[in-house]
Amino acid sequence: MGRKVNPIGFRLGITTEHQSRWFAERNYTELLHEDIRLRKMVLTRLANAS
Repeated sequence: MGRKVNPIGFRLGITTEHQSRWFAERNYTELLHEDIRLRKMVLTRLANAS
């Protein structure tokens, strides 16, 4: 029986790029939370943008 694979995760690096490109060592969680906050802010402020 087959398993369903997320097509974005399956093709990462082949046809699509990662959404985030940053690297952190010690403050990884802080930067991750900041990245999530920024993404939410951009999506809400630019929801009606074309």
